[in-house]
Amino acid sequence: MDSSDKQSEPENWHGDSAQACLERLDTSKAGLDPDQATERLAQHGPNRLDPPRRRGPVMRFLLQFHNVLVYVLLSAALMTALLDMLVDTAVIIGVVIINAIVGFLQEGKAERALEAVANMLSPSAAVVRNGQRETIAAEDLVPGDIVLMEAGDKVPADLRLIDATRLQIDEAMLTGESVPASKSVDAVAADALLGDRKCMAYSGTFVTGGQATGLVVATGMGTELGRINAMLTEVQTLVTPLTRQLDQFGRWLTVAILTVAAATFAFGAMTPDTPGHSLVELFMATVGLAVAAIPEGLPAIVTITLAIGVQRMAKRNAIIRRLPAVETLGAISTICSDKTGTLTRNEMMVQAVVTERGLTNVSGVGYAPDGKLERADGSTAAKRDVEALARAALLCSDAEINEADGIWRAEGDPTEGALVTLAARAGFNSTDIRSTYPRRGVIPFDPAYRYMATRHDNDDASFVVVKGAPEVVIPRCASSRQGVSDVPIDAGRWNQAVEHLAAEGMRTLAIATKQGPPVARELDHDDVADQLVLLGIVGIIDPPRDEAIEAVEVCHSAGIRVKMITGDHALTARAIAAQIGIGNGRDVLTGADLDAMDDVALQAAVGDVDVFARTSPEQKLRLVTALQARGELVAMTGDGVNDAPALKRADVGTAMGIKGTEVAKQSSEMVLADDNFASIARAVKEGRTVYQNLRKSIQFILPTNGAQAGVIVAAILFGLMLPITPVQILWVNMVTAVTLALTLAFEPPERQIMRRPPRNASAPILDGFLLWRIALVSSVLIVGTVGVFLWELARGEALEASRTAAVNALVMGQIFYLLSVRHDLSAAWLKENLGGNRWVYGSIGVVLVLQLTFTYWGPMNTLFGTAATDSLAWAWALMVGVLVFLAVESEKAWRRRDASRVAKVRTGATSRH
Repeated sequence: MDSSDKQSEPENWHGDSAQACLERLDTSKAGLDPDQATERLAQHGPNRLDPPRRRGPVMRFLLQFHNVLVYVLLSAALMTALLDMLVDTAVIIGVVIINAIVGFLQEGKAERALEAVANMLSPSAAVVRNGQRETIAAEDLVPGDIVLMEAGDKVPADLRLIDATRLQIDEAMLTGESVPASKSVDAVAADALLGDRKCMAYSGTFVTGGQATGLVVATGMGTELGRINAMLTEVQTLVTPLTRQLDQFGRWLTVAILTVAAATFAFGAMTPDTPGHSLVELFMATVGLAVAAIPEGLPAIVTITLAIGVQRMAKRNAIIRRLPAVETLGAISTICSDKTGTLTRNEMMVQAVVTERGLTNVSGVGYAPDGKLERADGSTAAKRDVEALARAALLCSDAEINEADGIWRAEGDPTEGALVTLAARAGFNSTDIRSTYPRRGVIPFDPAYRYMATRHDNDDASFVVVKGAPEVVIPRCASSRQGVSDVPIDAGRWNQAVEHLAAEGMRTLAIATKQGPPVARELDHDDVADQLVLLGIVGIIDPPRDEAIEAVEVCHSAGIRVKMITGDHALTARAIAAQIGIGNGRDVLTGADLDAMDDVALQAAVGDVDVFARTSPEQKLRLVTALQARGELVAMTGDGVNDAPALKRADVGTAMGIKGTEVAKQSSEMVLADDNFASIARAVKEGRTVYQNLRKSIQFILPTNGAQAGVIVAAILFGLMLPITPVQILWVNMVTAVTLALTLAFEPPERQIMRRPPRNASAPILDGFLLWRIALVSSVLIVGTVGVFLWELARGEALEASRTAAVNALVMGQIFYLLSVRHDLSAAWLKENLGGNRWVYGSIGVVLVLQLTFTYWGPMNTLFGTAATDSLAWAWALMVGVLVFLAVESEKAWRRRDASRVAKVRTGATSRH
């Protein structure tokens, strides 16, 4: 039995006192004795995560061939082998093998994610056993062990804290909190969410300050990290829309090709007296028909188009880990984003200061000292309005702000960095102020009393500065500073100011001062217990990124709904969401709310609410699953281990490249190199462009392949000699696929691409419009190609020359069709549509050179059964191309008029309402 069986569901350790937890595990602060430790290790197993179950490399490679489109390609290879075209057979098989190798190398994401989770466990731990301190391997820890921790340690197992001194732990990987969590030993409510369990330390998190002693309550798969590991194992990665569509398309195409080929062969067999239609020749013609209809180059074009999208996205800071994710981005209908560092700057900033003079708004960027102070009415505030508070806040902070490579960063606690930045914006130089008022004593911040105090002196005068939670500091104040004098404090008014700032999503700190005590003795808690003078309240926030606000607006214009899912508090989440433009500014659901809902209620809720706070890993996964159950295609951003299951489940999991954990990156399809939400919006645009170009490539390939097959069908139906031989068809297929069709992968985005709603991901590739386009273009090409062939024979040209003229007519029609298919609706001859893709004209030049070689070079004449043609034959070929161009442009003009008529009707209906 593995450890997951023994430690399946986490117990409620946070709701019991430390002593009760010691008694439950039959241990004490002196730790376990060696016999107990050995017995429990045998019972619970090593403190490590279960290794992932894997498919062997051979099976993983073979499964790459389990794809309908691959079967179609292999059928094409078999048919070309039957035609004794071994070079072409080798080319097609090469394409299949290359695709399989790419898929093989891209697979294994889940296994790597699980390995990354395992690597997050601490390799060793300091413990107390039998009353003695010793260091052991972390995997030897058992429930009941006593662990000692200090700043810089990685928590080795899930611990119930029994002693803690100024302990702070970075739990961002589990909770998404932007600042380290302050810890204490006091029990909390039994239903407290993970981020609110102040008496717990979880495996894989980091101690950033203080010291602590903890009781091991869970190891291995029983820890929070282990539960996430188990969730990763169970979560199934969804099939991408493109994969579904290509599979469906491949099945339809296979059935259609086999049906048409069989019907054609049967018809020809019933008319055996037709010249040139012996059963052997008829079979070869039928094989040629299938070769003509199968888009041999399509998988290569799909792969290359996706790869080009990957390169474009990389230039925009979006690193794609799985090729199909490129196209999936284009169909995304909902983006679920983390808050901290993605939608916000991940830089704490004082945004508001409240003093007796009123409210002062502070502007600026990050930790840069440049900024403005403005009163609530928009007028410029005098620095004297905040100077006493700003100077005091600076003195009671240990952080520094420094510039490196043009970027200002905070060294030390981010909140203190925000206070130092405020002082700089108020005109103070930190070095000068700290040397003028040297620190002579300090009471360090501790979660137990929730404030910090420092003592300073200057010219034989001593004073104390206190900063801390308003609910702790304000009751200790007897007065508040108004200019140069003090007035009796109005605690009710100050508490209202605190509530106002908190409602705006700001974390609040109160700054106070007091004269004395004498420098000669140590500063203690009694010195700051009463008679403080309140200097004011600061509101601190991790402000939204300007570019994120713009990107959210772009997403809304594109019909994409943006949801915020964060581990932060509800008030903060609501305020930030309102500033960014997410949600209605009112509705927020917390993790506790989600737990109270069944799956049906949750599916209804996610349709109405866009902001979710205090969420756990399971809740994030449920949210993504609920959205998908509503038919949404979901992109999910995240950076912590807690995000990994939801990232893996999402259609496009998006990890942060800078602050993201390795687990999150390995569980994702895309990594943002700059941790910026705006990069997601740009990636969606690129994804839509990729699908647009894939669609254009398919619109090009299918009608032209249909025409090639149609020429053979027409010849058999009307008892004609074949206008084009199977080997000539394969020539056209390969030449146009690797030149003309491929250039469409480089098309720039259509002008209104981010003004359209997301496409229907369940819609088939072969829809009504594409069937119509196939019929239109194929008909013109078939008539033109067969007509040129018959005309050449009628004017006495040899069979080889007539077939050559027919091939050139077919290729010329494809060249002109390429010029038209580049743009969905707008006319091809418009000035703005002529440029934008230099590869188009280069490929046309290459094809023309290849066709000249095909027509006039002796070895090619021998290989393909061609012959030189005169200028009149080329003129007819050019005429076929012009006819195709005019037919498609006429169809586009008709669709433009129809779209305009529909738009006018909608506008009229809207104006009437």
